[in-house]
Amino acid sequence: MQSKKILKILRPIIEIFYAFFSIFILIFLLLYLSDANFSLAFKGFVNSSIGGRNNAYLFSTLSKMALISGMAIAALVAFRGGLFNIGGEGQLVVGGFACAFTGLLVSDFGFIGILISIISGMLAGATWALLSGFLTVYMGVPLLVGSLLLNYPARFITSYLVSHPFRDVQSGLPQTFLLSKNVWLPYFPNTRLDLGILIIFFVYVICLIIFYYTKHGYHSKNMGHSLSYVKLSGLPTKKIVFKTLALSGAIAGIVGSIAVLGIHHRFTDGMLVQPLYAWTGIIAALLVNLNLWFVPLAGFFFAAIYTGAAGMERIAQVPKEIATVIQAVIILFVVGKLGSLTNLSSSKGDKDD
Repeated sequence: MQSKKILKILRPIIEIFYAFFSIFILIFLLLYLSDANFSLAFKGFVNSSIGGRNNAYLFSTLSKMALISGMAIAALVAFRGGLFNIGGEGQLVVGGFACAFTGLLVSDFGFIGILISIISGMLAGATWALLSGFLTVYMGVPLLVGSLLLNYPARFITSYLVSHPFRDVQSGLPQTFLLSKNVWLPYFPNTRLDLGILIIFFVYVICLIIFYYTKHGYHSKNMGHSLSYVKLSGLPTKKIVFKTLALSGAIAGIVGSIAVLGIHHRFTDGMLVQPLYAWTGIIAALLVNLNLWFVPLAGFFFAAIYTGAAGMERIAQVPKEIATVIQAVIILFVVGKLGSLTNLSSSKGDKDD
């Protein structure tokens, strides 16, 4: 009996590390096929992901890790509840724009202005996520479809806003005015790493508490396992759906706010779309079998791949597109896990609650 309990605990850990081991084998295979010097490639990867003068590359990796991990948490919150919300990109974008717009208005408020800006990003992200929930519950639109399609108006609306009414015309680019330093996220001493990583860690801890110590976390988990069970138990399905989506969207909005206040200090058209933070976060969440404990590891892994790939190209002449190839293979690796996550996405909502 004791051995079964130990095996039950170790099994997900073994599966996750098996996945990472398989990916490393794939990386070595790709390096072999590209006729690369393994020693130089490894040196370039390590130096560009965790090295550099005064650990500059490490801080760059940690900064990217914070954003990827944040989007992974946002996706995991929804997926765990059986809600296949792939609208994280739209929620990320509207959250970032709302934060930038608010930051311009509260630039003289210092720390309070930072809090207000982040809260505005949270509310924008949560609202955008709730739109997809409304379409699912009340209009019968599958969440998979509704959340995906809402990414496009989010991108187009924010693109229009930063290209016309809120554009900094002197910059020559479709972007807002530069935020005052009063509302920039502070940096760690002697680094270019902002405190956004601490905010993501705080979100991570809060989600752990919600998952394991609250009624909503328990109900959401049950809904992910069996929607029919939740319905037959008489639980408020609609309420659980909306609360879960709101939390997921709010986290995505926080990530967008961190990118604005900590990295770019303004909102630029495409700055949150082109790096594929949302989609990489989804892949990271699936790679660790929706296990929140391992999200930071997955976030660091993907961040290191992106920053390290540039170093391999620079030092060992390995094409940096290898990172894209690896990501594509990982997508194929985890796509088989999606079937159990779409029980609500394909439904037309519960109209009897």
